[in-house]
Amino acid sequence: MNHTFHIPVLGLGYSIDTPLKVARYGISSVLSITDDELCERMRKFHAAENGLVYQPIQKEEQDGRARRITAYLNLVNLLVDQQVSRIKTESFAKGNDIHTYFELLPEHSRPKMIYRHMMQMEEDEEKEVLQKELRWQMTPGHIDVNIMSKVDKANYNADKENLGNDYTDAVAAMRGFANSTLRSSVVISAGLNPRLYSYMETCKDFYPDVTGLIRKQIILKVSDFRSALIQAKILAKRGLWVTEFRVESGLNCGGHAFATEGLLLGPILEEFKQKRTELSNELYAIYHAALEAKNILPGSRPALMITAQGGIGTAEEHRFLMNYYQLDAAGWGSPFLLVPEVTNVDKDTLDALAAASTEDYYVSNSSPLGVLYNNFKKSTMETQRLQRIEKGRPGSPCKKKLLSTNTEFTALPICTASRAYQNLKIKELEATETEPAAFREKFEAITEKICLCEGLCASAYLKNNILKPRENKAVSICPGPNLAYFSKTYSLKEMVNHIYGREAISFKINRPNLFINELNLYVDYLKKDLNAQLHDLNAKKTKYFEKFTEQLFNGISYYRNMIPELKFSTGPAAQELQQQLLNAEEKLKFIAKDLSRSVAQA
Repeated sequence: MNHTFHIPVLGLGYSIDTPLKVARYGISSVLSITDDELCERMRKFHAAENGLVYQPIQKEEQDGRARRITAYLNLVNLLVDQQVSRIKTESFAKGNDIHTYFELLPEHSRPKMIYRHMMQMEEDEEKEVLQKELRWQMTPGHIDVNIMSKVDKANYNADKENLGNDYTDAVAAMRGFANSTLRSSVVISAGLNPRLYSYMETCKDFYPDVTGLIRKQIILKVSDFRSALIQAKILAKRGLWVTEFRVESGLNCGGHAFATEGLLLGPILEEFKQKRTELSNELYAIYHAALEAKNILPGSRPALMITAQGGIGTAEEHRFLMNYYQLDAAGWGSPFLLVPEVTNVDKDTLDALAAASTEDYYVSNSSPLGVLYNNFKKSTMETQRLQRIEKGRPGSPCKKKLLSTNTEFTALPICTASRAYQNLKIKELEATETEPAAFREKFEAITEKICLCEGLCASAYLKNNILKPRENKAVSICPGPNLAYFSKTYSLKEMVNHIYGREAISFKINRPNLFINELNLYVDYLKKDLNAQLHDLNAKKTKYFEKFTEQLFNGISYYRNMIPELKFSTGPAAQELQQQLLNAEEKLKFIAKDLSRSVAQA
């Protein structure tokens, strides 16, 4: 990779066609293949935009979901290949894409240094030779895909008969990727799914060819070392190699948030750094044996990369993570929501994001998956949710049913954000809860759920003018809390230059260090979670809170000892970080006292 950053998946629709906007510049990005209807509609849109024939694939057709995903990925791959072929023929004149390609590269990359030297030369034969070499070295960014392993509902035919394990949502999406022409990676997030892993074992592109090339590679998005090792060993036993562990902050990220038990990003990355060789050796021994059992020659030993993402906001933080933890790359996600060239954010949402304050970003229970979700108070979906409650019609019509997993009231699964489920649940609540305060609390918990299937796609449809008549235009968006510090929209060049330190974006308010930001999020999360459960503490919950608190204290000690490594340019900056750690520690001591007092009184 020529670039040291990538753009992670951003909701369903926000990065659905980001590779078409950045891959030709060598920038890797991730698109979600959770929603096959979104893929199909974007395929129709981009086929028309590029004068290509579009042959629709209906969802009801045999293996329609997988075939739709394959068709869209093949189109994106074709269009990126065409873009790269075109720009390789351009002159190096300013304004051409080939000029932009090299201008965006980090200063220390070899192609960038050759390019700088070439641009200073007079026109002669040597300059032509260098230009030829530069064209040869140009490579597109990866077109990676994301599958949330837990979004894997069963599917049924017209007679309501279960189609079986090969046609569940995650497995069908994986088949769509496996059958595509892409040579890239699938980013698997949201934890273990044995059924999905079993299917992957049957896909030939996940295995090395005679040269050792693996056409389809595996990236695991993880929140700690232990879970990474467990998942990777399960895959290795099947002869499947994890090329990259993508370590994501538990709370300082966008999308769904998977809070660790107080484990902070710095200590987690330290463990990966210290155990990287051990991890690689252990996994390779298992992997090699599995391939031999399948009569597959492993060829050369595959690479194992470590990357990190979640809350990175400055070039200094980017460089520190890369250098100190010896990362292969770092992910910059939410800031690209403010780059219209790169992502699908409609104008109203874009304006709201640019003007938002820190209070507008919050961790919620809005997701029907029952997982914490980074929400945005000024989203039109949140406004619509409150309006529906006020009208006495809470919940959303459920059309796509991607998150239909609840069978509490029905034989076939329904979604907890749906009007059908919320009506049934509220009726049950009315019959069982007579205490007004408790009723209100439970009512709000039921109606907090929002429709992500439509809300996370609406912005892409609005921006590209393909929203259908009478289709819901309410937008749900899930930026990380780090976005609160960015104050306007940016060009791709401005954002990339900011990442590499060529020019700095001015923040609208003072922005704490990335590690402090995450630490404060965890302390606040612990306080809120503990307060909610103080009246119902048991031995298991007490042990959980004690471990959570202890690991936060350990994290503070780790950061305090690391201050010299941060190499602050001024003494006051180091002192400010010390004070921020002290403030967090004091807050944590109060929480620990509350816990001890409650345990003593129990």
